[in-house]
Order: sequence, then C-alpha cells, then structure tokens
Amino acid sequence: MYKPLGEVAKIKRGERITKNQLVAQGKYPVISGGTKPLGYFDQANRNAGTITVAQYGTAGYVDWQNEDFWANDVCYSILPHSEINNRFLYHVLRCAQWGIYSLVTDAVPAYLPQQRLTSISIPVPPLAEQVRIVNILDKFDTLTNSLTEGLPLEIELRRKQYEYYREQLLSFPKN
Repeated sequence: MYKPLGEVAKIKRGERITKNQLVAQGKYPVISGGTKPLGYFDQANRNAGTITVAQYGTAGYVDWQNEDFWANDVCYSILPHSEINNRFLYHVLRCAQWGIYSLVTDAVPAYLPQQRLTSISIPVPPLAEQVRIVNILDKFDTLTNSLTEGLPLEIELRRKQYEYYREQLLSFPKN
C-alpha cells in the first residue's frame, strides 16, 4: 500500500539562524540548504536520527543526521508517525532522491515547496517488513562505509550491489 508522505510523517521546517549567530567551536552542526553543515551553534533543535531534506540551495537533498543538530529554516525535518520506521523512511526517500529533485522549482534559488514534498507516494508495508528491509540495507551501508579506505573498484561494486537490492526491496506494487 502507498500513502502520501504527508499522511505518514510530519514535515517540520527548521528555525532561522543567521551566519552572525554561528560559532567556530559550537557543539551542534547547523543543517541548512546544503550537503554539509552551514556552521556550528551551541544549541540543538533536533535529535540525532532525524531525516532532513533541503528546502533551498541543494533543494531536495535527503540526508540522515547522526547527531543532535540545529535545523535551519531552509531545512525540512521528516518525523514519521508510528506506522513508519524512521530508518525505513530514510531509505525510501534516498531511493526516491532523483524524483524529489524533480519536484524542485526552477526559481533562483532552487526551492522545494512543502506541498510537493508531502504529496510524494511512499510504500507502507507492515512494520516487521520495514524492519527486515532496514536491517538488510543498513548492513550494506555499514559494509560500504567500511570499504571506503579499500579498493575503489570494490567500493563501486558494493555501491551497485546496494542500489540493486535497495531497488528490489523498495519496489512495491501500486494498488
């Protein structure tokens, strides 16, 4: 069964922080509209394990935050409801990354409207199936990350293998 993202998760926009408020030795990264932290701040407004999607800048970029952080106002936090495993939703959104990029407006700067993000269709298998899928995909993630110091060919092969299995595991028939 598929449902719109807005039915299975809350999409919450971050809170504004200016570059003048950033600190060089801050405790928490500030996640904004890019692929890397904007800087650091002494407070956090989101917990580790949060899915983020850039609203502006690298609009549509999906990421997983491994530590507490400050979500800036050009960053969406995706907070799944109880029927969706958080890590499963992350894998689904990463699988849909190019489709999410296609929702971005052609404006300058690029912008991802929240209504477009909430309307994307998300597979919702039973929670036990979600957990099974997460366990498989996370093992591939761990293996791929541990190989980053290894041979480039092996890394590329593992990445392709991961993508193949991700596509297979996250392909559900539409009703």
